[in-house]
Amino acid sequence: MTRPSPIAASALPAAAFRAAARVRFGDCDPAGIVFFPNWFVLANAAIEDLFRQRLGIDYHAMHAERGIGTGFVHAGATFMRPGMMGDDVTLTPLIRRVGSASYDYDLHIHRGEEELARLDLVTATTSLASRGSIPVPPDLRAALLRYQSECGAPGLQETPA
Repeated sequence: MTRPSPIAASALPAAAFRAAARVRFGDCDPAGIVFFPNWFVLANAAIEDLFRQRLGIDYHAMHAERGIGTGFVHAGATFMRPGMMGDDVTLTPLIRRVGSASYDYDLHIHRGEEELARLDLVTATTSLASRGSIPVPPDLRAALLRYQSECGAPGLQETPA
């Protein structure tokens, strides 16, 4: 496996959505370093914000009212530098792929220009009633593809699941 090289925050697409977060006491281990699963908690919060603020889709209504789940079916991480209690960080999700029933993110976490971690996330859309996979809803598909296009990420395109 090839370890990704850190990317400076300013090297990410200017049009990308950025969510600010502060590393809290409760996010850390006794040494004051972010306990690794908490990066995923912060990432999910950033994705909820992406949906509302950039994609124009109410994440909570999609689950509660529409009965559509958006669970991670794959979550990987490369940790480059430790995040520390009190750090102000920026989380930048970029869409890598939109398939028929899933979509993929690279989520970059920076402290200033320094990349601390990069998460590799695959999300499947599911029916919360049947707990089975369903196609990505048309409004979500369109919003994800629009955001992906706005970010201008090279080599990214719509692909089958």
